[in-house]
Amino acid sequence: MKEKTYKKKLAVRQLIHIILIIVVFSAIVSFVGFMGFTEVMMNQYVTGGYRIANTAKDYIDPDRLEEWLAGDGTSADYLIVWNRLDKLCNSSQSTFIYVIKPSDEYWNVNYIFSTVNHETTYSPYEVGFVRATTNQEAHDKYKAVWEGTSEGESMHLWSLRYSSSTYHITIMVPLKGNDGTTKGILCVQRQMTEMVRARAIYLGIVLAITVIITVAVIILEVNYQRKTLIKPLETITGEASRFADENVPPEQKLESKISNKDEIGILAGSIDQMEERITNYIKDITEITARNEKAKTELSLATRIQESMLPSIFPAFPDRTDFDIYASMNAAKEVGGDFYDFFLIDDTHLCMVMADVSGKGVPAALFMMASKIILANKAMTGISPAQILKDTNNTICSNNTEKMFVTVWLGILDLTTGKLTAANAGHEYPAIKHGDGKFELLRDKHGFVIGGMSNMKYTDYEVELEPGSKIFVYTDGVPEATDANEAMFGTDRMIDALNKDVDATPEQILKNVRSSVDEFVKDAEQFDDLTMLCLEYRGNKVETGEHVFDAAVEELPNVLAFVDDYLDKIQCDPKSRSQIHIAAEEIFVNIAHYAYNPDKGTASVSVETHENPGSITITFSDNGTPYNPLAKEDPDTTLAVGERPIGGLGIFMTKNIMDDVTYEYKDGKNVLTMTKKV
Repeated sequence: MKEKTYKKKLAVRQLIHIILIIVVFSAIVSFVGFMGFTEVMMNQYVTGGYRIANTAKDYIDPDRLEEWLAGDGTSADYLIVWNRLDKLCNSSQSTFIYVIKPSDEYWNVNYIFSTVNHETTYSPYEVGFVRATTNQEAHDKYKAVWEGTSEGESMHLWSLRYSSSTYHITIMVPLKGNDGTTKGILCVQRQMTEMVRARAIYLGIVLAITVIITVAVIILEVNYQRKTLIKPLETITGEASRFADENVPPEQKLESKISNKDEIGILAGSIDQMEERITNYIKDITEITARNEKAKTELSLATRIQESMLPSIFPAFPDRTDFDIYASMNAAKEVGGDFYDFFLIDDTHLCMVMADVSGKGVPAALFMMASKIILANKAMTGISPAQILKDTNNTICSNNTEKMFVTVWLGILDLTTGKLTAANAGHEYPAIKHGDGKFELLRDKHGFVIGGMSNMKYTDYEVELEPGSKIFVYTDGVPEATDANEAMFGTDRMIDALNKDVDATPEQILKNVRSSVDEFVKDAEQFDDLTMLCLEYRGNKVETGEHVFDAAVEELPNVLAFVDDYLDKIQCDPKSRSQIHIAAEEIFVNIAHYAYNPDKGTASVSVETHENPGSITITFSDNGTPYNPLAKEDPDTTLAVGERPIGGLGIFMTKNIMDDVTYEYKDGKNVLTMTKKV
């Protein structure tokens, strides 16, 4: 049932296509004929209009137009001209014949003569009647005729917006006096009802012929398609469906059922061959699939394990605004030897790794995972990049029976200062963009590859990054990407791709590079892993301020309000804000009570906030009696309240609330500094 429905749909689609062709062809022929017919009719109307206008000109003395315009239209000579124009208007079947004189820059016309066809409902205008110009087109044509730039103009109105009774054409000719200047404009207006009627008849005939041809084609095409197309296709699709369900050869081949010698007959023979080949192929592929399924399962598992080893969730640090980082790896095989890594050693130091293991496939992936773990463990100890590479190299060399090696670039970025410390173990040169500049290769010093020889030394180098700086590291799969002609992409094209949009995000920069590589390589096979990482350093926003208060308890609300202004800038959480208030109150009240007693003095409060990671440092300084509150022994909180000595509990709370509290006596001042992360 489905097969027959499909064939019917196919036949219907073909019929629709044929009908559309007929309709389009008929429409084109009709349109061309319609436009040609209209043009011929229009020329006849224009020619006839000018002929009538030239006849009317012979009735009028242009040099007397001013005189007649000034009169009342009752003079004998005026009436003689008017009667002649009236007879001509009716005998020529014109709608109007009238003479006008433009005024007001052609935006008004003064009627001198006005005659109408007696069979219409129109009335003539009295001599001297003033009427506004119809539109811009009429204005321009009046001007051209009056100023002598045209010896005659025609203006027609024939739009589907109007009824057939309003289709008309107006002919304008100048009436020139003996001095050669235009004294008036003679206008002849004729209805175009005959043209409208003739066009309607023409379109009706075309439509009728189109319908007759279409019906005839449908009848003939349906019979032809049923015999030569539908029945053979039903046989073919029926056999195809049967084979798809049963997967066994047919009892009778299609070639013996279908007598067509055209493409359908060829298709039937091809399906017979296809069924035979598929039967043999299924037998072979079943055996091969069984052998390969286990290997594919294991390889798929290795791929997922490798992918899970690399940071792949972006944005990687959504709460950090001082930097942005993005990385990607596209393996040449199911698993690759390239890897990247990035992680925070602490709140202010970011470690980045880009590495390329020798070889490809599962062995390289296993060596990659071991190398990545060792590098990360060494980095978390806080040692320098060069020492990380040295220790990793010695660890790998101690048990590297397969003699594999890995090139590594490793950098540690101080997020508070922008100082990048890095070391290179035989890896590609990184690309650096400083501030508002462009990407350039940084030709750093290379050490020996990791795993090649034990006790190798590596060298640290430093790069100062300012807000807006970017660093791009990659594996050799990028510059060594090869097109069909075995030409390599190269670092020059890579730098051009990086500089395509230097202000783009790290993610977009990697996409720009990958797009350039793909455009260069086109359909050539990827032979090496493509691994890239880009970091943008945005800097750490720092706010500072200082205010001097009277060392009096009454100033405490002002001190806390001053501190709150800076806590608001770093969006401090309520709990941390409350703890900071307690610590600030303890320190300031101590200064107010004891620093200058019994005299009076001032206390300076300075604040410094960091956005990433969020922290606040508050420094209290005074010129009072030297005193270190941190030197007092902490109270024993295990004792009951009545058993503990009085004093010391406030400073003890402050030291426990804040992350860091220090005191120094400097330049004759007590200086106490406390810091808290928020």
